[in-house]
Amino acid sequence: MGMRRGHPPSREAVGVEYQDFINAVAMRAKVSTDEAATLTGATLAVLADRISAGQAEDLAYQLPDELADHLRTPLGRERATSFGFEEFVRRVGDRPNVDRAHADAGVRAVLTTLREAVTRDEFENAANQLSKDFWQVIEPVGAGGGRSKR
Repeated sequence: MGMRRGHPPSREAVGVEYQDFINAVAMRAKVSTDEAATLTGATLAVLADRISAGQAEDLAYQLPDELADHLRTPLGRERATSFGFEEFVRRVGDRPNVDRAHADAGVRAVLTTLREAVTRDEFENAANQLSKDFWQVIEPVGAGGGRSKR
């Protein structure tokens, strides 16, 4: 990446625009863009509870501010809490304004879109903190389960 001189990379270098992310989630989850935005915020907030604060910050760094803010955890929470995919979906469904009926499809859509939005290494570092049941819902992005190193 070359030398960084004290300023963050431009959003172009990071790669995803907020609206493009939301549109992709809406399409994958078959919901409106408003609902996709709500589901995205809820999923990223629950993800921030599930992975380490440092890893959440690394992901946040590669996303537009509107998405990154959901990953930046409240001060004082350093430890990740461990729970499986079903509990993850339940927690998303319990968040304000989330339509519980769309929580499962929403979580899948957000995690899949997140995988495309950040570098492979960052996504794998985060996903490695998740239990195996998460891999089954995230996997089918690239054909042939592209988890091997390029």
